[in-house]
Amino acid sequence: MNNTFNARRFGFLFRKTLLERPVQIFGLTGLILTIILMIYFICKVFFGFGPAQNISFIWGLAGGGCFLGSFMFSYFNSNASGSSYLTLPASVFEKWLSAILIAGILYPLLFLLFFRAMDAGFVALYHRGLDATSPLYKIRYDQVYLFSYTGQIAQKVYLIFFMFTGAALTGSLYFNKNNFIKTALVFCVVCVLAFGLNWLMAVMVFGEVRDAAPFHYVEVTVGTGEGEINLPQSAFDIYGIFGDYFFPVLLWSIPFIRLREKEF
Repeated sequence: MNNTFNARRFGFLFRKTLLERPVQIFGLTGLILTIILMIYFICKVFFGFGPAQNISFIWGLAGGGCFLGSFMFSYFNSNASGSSYLTLPASVFEKWLSAILIAGILYPLLFLLFFRAMDAGFVALYHRGLDATSPLYKIRYDQVYLFSYTGQIAQKVYLIFFMFTGAALTGSLYFNKNNFIKTALVFCVVCVLAFGLNWLMAVMVFGEVRDAAPFHYVEVTVGTGEGEINLPQSAFDIYGIFGDYFFPVLLWSIPFIRLREKEF
């Protein structure tokens, strides 16, 4: 039998993972979707369809995935459950793959289906409620449409989802207690340090600085006006590859390495 991956063995592990913790996985997923439905409705009433779609999509996919990811390795909240999990007759790769499949594939697919159904329902209700005889019917009808899964906002949220969920999975293996809160604090500290160090270096090089975004641009005062110094396109492309591909992949790979360390 293959020590790294066996389909039958993985099937047993995956089913056990789902059925052993129905409240944490199914209950939490249902709670997230219910909250997103409420956020969509409230934002639609007070701010309109555009903000409702954007806010609920961001929080549902990125926020929900991150929160669910933090529970994938909650076995290590206690020594007993952690030891029991490590002694399961499955490989490290299969345990890692089980968590990746739930948090990284099944949840986003379920959320996208749910969001499309929810969004389509609200948009259809709005369209049906319009007065077809009004001279503004066509304008009002075209103002509200389905959220695009290939639009610029959606593409940015996909990246945020992979980064945040990967960080949550990693944090759940490094922090046994309150891992979601601790991971969020570490992430915030790293961001603050990155922006602070970037600002300090910009001031040391350019003097008076009005604004500075790490690996992006620096706004400086030039006489009585302002100027912007941008990162060279070649360097920006390299940074884009690192931030969009390498770093998310690294965050999703670290849990596998950490699981191996725990077994030894």
